Amino acid sequence: MLRPKLFALTAIASLFAISSAHATVDLIAFAQIDGNRGDLSKETSAPLENGAPGNLLGGMGSGFAYAGCHTFLALPDRGPNAIPYNSAIDDTASYIDRFQTLHLRLKPASKGADLPFTLTPQLVDTTLLHTSDKLVYGNGAAYGVPDGAPKLNRKNGTFYFTGRSDNFDPTHLSNNDRDARLDPESIRVSNDGKSVFISDEYGPYIYRFDRSSGRRLDTYKVPDAFAVSTLSPVGATEISVNTSGRVANKGMEGLAISPDGNTLFGAMQSPLLQDGGTNGAYTRILKVDLRTGKTTQYAYPLTNTGTAAKPNYPTISDVLAINDHELLVDERDGHGLADNSVAKFKHVYRIDLGHAQDVTHASGEAGLEPYAVTKTLFLDIVAVLSAHGFDPINIPAKLEGLAFGPDVTIGGVKKHTLFVTNDNDFLPTVTDSNHPDGIDNPNKYFVFAFDPSDLPTLVAQQLDETKSKSQSKSHDHDQTHEDAVCSRDDNDDDHGDDNGHGNDHDNGHGHND
Repeated sequence: MLRPKLFALTAIASLFAISSAHATVDLIAFAQIDGNRGDLSKETSAPLENGAPGNLLGGMGSGFAYAGCHTFLALPDRGPNAIPYNSAIDDTASYIDRFQTLHLRLKPASKGADLPFTLTPQLVDTTLLHTSDKLVYGNGAAYGVPDGAPKLNRKNGTFYFTGRSDNFDPTHLSNNDRDARLDPESIRVSNDGKSVFISDEYGPYIYRFDRSSGRRLDTYKVPDAFAVSTLSPVGATEISVNTSGRVANKGMEGLAISPDGNTLFGAMQSPLLQDGGTNGAYTRILKVDLRTGKTTQYAYPLTNTGTAAKPNYPTISDVLAINDHELLVDERDGHGLADNSVAKFKHVYRIDLGHAQDVTHASGEAGLEPYAVTKTLFLDIVAVLSAHGFDPINIPAKLEGLAFGPDVTIGGVKKHTLFVTNDNDFLPTVTDSNHPDGIDNPNKYFVFAFDPSDLPTLVAQQLDETKSKSQSKSHDHDQTHEDAVCSRDDNDDDHGDDNGHGNDHDNGHGHND
């Protein structure tokens, strides 16, 4: 039974409590990858229905995960649907979902450099997502478009997940795991490094994939209350004809994994329809016990960036586990580069679910408000980037990926790192009123460093690939030991160069182990 907290959150009280961030959190490195080039999946390089290359290297900041030894996994979303094509399917195309493996090593910068570290991105692998289960694809006839099934299905003897919005079975709820449509938004690595967990917006779904082949291994049940019952390839239609479930294109945007690897935390980008939708003040975080499948729900209070009379709520883009009960939450507006506007609100908050109450049986804004968790501001991204000379009109509108990275030493002091990435919507360049002559819109990587005292309860994920299990109780592991281990792995990555031209092969070809 739910019991109200002793206090109620109000917009004014919330803003007062979170008015300042940690002063020691600062930008130490910045890098980018050209959004015009292709990834390493040459099998998918043929033009999509909208004319974009099927392997365009974009959207990589939708999800971001550290995999140990300077290796990160970058997750694009459903593909280049920002290119106008066919509104009857929300301009989506048969882009095959995938994740990219990157090598990102921080190195001390030369004296006099603007930032203390350099970061050189190196693309080393592309892994396509698929399953041995037969999936449902749209035939496209009703919309005057080709069949939604990728040609590679037959060639490689498998069923690939794609971004096409009509790839669903209308007789089931939207969380039907046989639907081929997948809009990946967050990714986390299992502790043994052999698989990845991915959350999505269409279902919402939470799937586990084999990291090497990209084959789906498992499905984790998301409560039916998160799904919609009337499906449509047009998001606006799904919103208008449903009264409960996720808001279209605002599903499970964030995913975190506990340090011991036993628990996932999935964050809904916006409140469910029954909780007020995009006008609601409280969205949900779903806790999933991977051993039992048991789920628990928590209410997260979105910041009112408007007024009491006319509220305006941002969205959640990602969550990151500090330990088994505390999370960092990426809450942001949609303003900045690619939105023809000025970035204003891009905050990372800290929350504690340790004593929060389960809101599974609560509904509506009034029902969630008494049980909402409290939050404190950890990082004001716009403020820090502006202090380093980034014009707010050029700060990406969609800063969507969070990941802790390797520790660094600055002035003899060890610091932790937080990587923040953007989703460039597969738009390599942007031309708008703020940039009438056009501006490059690459995949960007911002690295922030902070003192251990800023997050004293931080526990690093127990990744086997770091060969340093001693970090399970503290993020202050032996960096010298890790560097020694990772340097051996670095030698194995020499087949790639700084432009990301790595080994010429494709993963995810339906080798059903």
